[in-house]
Amino acid sequence: MKTGMNLLLWTTEVTSEHDSLLGQIKEMGFDAVEVPIFNVADRAPYERLGKRLKGLGLGATAVTVMSPDTNPISADPIIRKAAVDYLDKVLDCGAAFGCEILCGPIHSAIGHFSGQGPTEDEFQAGVETMSRAAEKAQRHGIRLGIEYLNRFEIYFLTTAAQTSRFVQAVNHPYLKMMYDSFHAHIEEKDQAQAILSCKNETIHIHVSENDRGVPGTGQVNWESFFSGLKQSGYDGYLTIEAFGRALPALAAATRVWRDLFPDALDLCRDGLAFMKKRSGVL
Repeated sequence: MKTGMNLLLWTTEVTSEHDSLLGQIKEMGFDAVEVPIFNVADRAPYERLGKRLKGLGLGATAVTVMSPDTNPISADPIIRKAAVDYLDKVLDCGAAFGCEILCGPIHSAIGHFSGQGPTEDEFQAGVETMSRAAEKAQRHGIRLGIEYLNRFEIYFLTTAAQTSRFVQAVNHPYLKMMYDSFHAHIEEKDQAQAILSCKNETIHIHVSENDRGVPGTGQVNWESFFSGLKQSGYDGYLTIEAFGRALPALAAATRVWRDLFPDALDLCRDGLAFMKKRSGVL
């Protein structure tokens, strides 16, 4: 397995100001960083980032989200086309820094609710939209890892079983799924069973504590989580995703209203040590 650190702990847009941070993450022993891609207006900053990452020997994944205006399951074909166009731009930015996997809840708009559960029409619309997005991803050489979230953040895909079914329906080698211990802690009955239920579709893992703080210090059933990973044979990235209060807008979006850890870099060190100890990563 390889280890990664999600940069949303510090920023929604990586710039030269984060060069020293990238160096510190590399020195700690991480194999990669996860880069937020929300601004797709200019490719140049991502090209610069790619040179920095290459110089450090750091790999990269990326994360983005969809809005109501780029909702892949919308009944409006214009909005669905906008979703594909947006993802194409995100993928182009990702290609500029050597992104391997673009993850996130890219199957539907985050924080947007219909007032009922997902419908079969939405499922079919999502399959059609994400099939087109997967074609774009293949051209860029970046795999898509769609992420299910808990029911308080999204309504379309909220379990491993739903997401696995969706991925199988799309049936494209460049569209798979990812698994997040935080969302699974809320929605699944058992971490190991959930991981095993989608082992053939999972290409990326987020290691995230139930309070979004330091992995290994909360209520997530890590014994079951790592047991599931071992049984599944997963050997991709284990990427820490944690959130703090450094960015007020992001803190509000992730509902972080109090300090969850004393220091962000200490969270990285402790989280990395925890993952290595529990998973046997060397």
